[in-house]
Amino acid sequence: MKDFSNLISAIEITNKTNAKIEALVHYFKTAPDKDKLWLIALFTGKRPSRPVKSNLMKMWCMEITKLPEWLFLESYSTVGDLGETLALLLPNPANEIEKPLHIWIEELINLKQKTDDEKKTYVLKAWNGLNAQERLIFNKLIGGSFRIGVSKKTLVNALAKLSGIDANQLMHSIIGNWTPDSITFDALLNGEHINYDNSKPYPFCLAYTLEKELQDLGDANDWQVEYKWDGIRGQIIKRKEEVFIWSRGEELVTQQFPEIVSAISEFEGDFVIDGEILAIKDSTVLLFNDLQKRLNRKNVTKKLLQEVPVGLYIYDILELNNQDLRAQSMCERRQKLGVLFQKNTSDILKLSEVINFKNWNELDALRNEARSFNSEGLMLKKKSSIYHVGRKKGDWWKWKVDPLTIDAVMIYAQKGSGRRSSKYTDYTFAVQDDDKLVTVAKAYSGLTDKEITEISKWVNQNAIEKFGPVRTVKPELVFEIAFERIAYSKRHKSGVALRFPRMKRWRKDKTAKDIDTIERVKALIEMNK
Repeated sequence: MKDFSNLISAIEITNKTNAKIEALVHYFKTAPDKDKLWLIALFTGKRPSRPVKSNLMKMWCMEITKLPEWLFLESYSTVGDLGETLALLLPNPANEIEKPLHIWIEELINLKQKTDDEKKTYVLKAWNGLNAQERLIFNKLIGGSFRIGVSKKTLVNALAKLSGIDANQLMHSIIGNWTPDSITFDALLNGEHINYDNSKPYPFCLAYTLEKELQDLGDANDWQVEYKWDGIRGQIIKRKEEVFIWSRGEELVTQQFPEIVSAISEFEGDFVIDGEILAIKDSTVLLFNDLQKRLNRKNVTKKLLQEVPVGLYIYDILELNNQDLRAQSMCERRQKLGVLFQKNTSDILKLSEVINFKNWNELDALRNEARSFNSEGLMLKKKSSIYHVGRKKGDWWKWKVDPLTIDAVMIYAQKGSGRRSSKYTDYTFAVQDDDKLVTVAKAYSGLTDKEITEISKWVNQNAIEKFGPVRTVKPELVFEIAFERIAYSKRHKSGVALRFPRMKRWRKDKTAKDIDTIERVKALIEMNK
């Protein structure tokens, strides 16, 4: 556990991807093969089921610390993570237990069949033999949740650096059907359980945010304009009767969208298409909040399929019957895409609508109307453009609707990581709810370094409470918070969820008396339906 704990510490103290990759490579070079396999399993969602109920762990911690329940819950509410709360509250260990990661996990798997008394004995013994960081990891393992700041892409890049194997092949391999008990580490890296040739994707073509006047783009007739959607960008591959779905983050997400796989399977021939996976119900595009319910699930239930049906809006075609089309013009590719879809009878697969317009002046009104049907704005694509790798200025532009804004007061501050580890950079904001404040957003972007330094000094002078890295502060600093959209949410205490919140500006001209109310915030939902 010590080596694994050191790895997690190295990952958590930096926000630099290369540093995380180096830490992972070092671990893969030194750890036992079974530990390596379990690390990959944990980081890709192949976690063992929860062997102990959270409520029991909470109760045992309160027995040890003699804390009243209200104080425990307040601590939990501030920290935001049960495993971390337990690790912070428990006293220092009296012993030292050293076992490799795979042994701990095997013991936790076997623990599921034990009685509550047996579980308690095991957990308390573990807590008393692990340091704070090791205990945090143990709590995350036993809680059935293991969210660490490492994406599948970062993990894959580390494995690629270690082995020299193609990153996309490794992604397919680690996402594939395997368990730590069914394969060796070398066999996993070499993809002995998969057929990579059929699933190999292409790099995505990406757009820049529009930074010109429309008139500076030239003749409007040279451009194809579509609506921009807020879903999951996907590359759908059909080769040799197999279907694969890759996200823009280079993750294989095929199993999460069985209805799209089924619909694509009905097409004749082989192809690779680019599109947007959206939650769509009764021909209406839903919010990203709805789509989120379908993401990162190993099993999609019938109930979830009914509650959150999905569809695919298709933008482009990259390959047709083994012919790479990316060097052809946007106009040529669109024609081939149209021919492919002439025989499509599925109601969940749609060609992205091409907007008819006569001149640039018509587009601004169309962009402003986009939010009313849950579009993010417009995409402008030069008809002569090839499907290039990554971003290239001048060919594809995204032109989003203007953000929504509210005024909110800061109530919590937390230090950042890396070069910002000495500054308070992550903030929690609240609005007025009758005679109290209610949290509506967390944000960490939008301010200058000078402003962050000034706020950090203020936090040090005005902190009310301290919970680990979090500081409760006097509700005095007001900020204008910008976000893309807003929706009702049962998961948030305020009843609302903001999409991509960030700080637009520090409102030094306002006091806490001037912040928005929760009623006004909720009114934005109704105004933008």
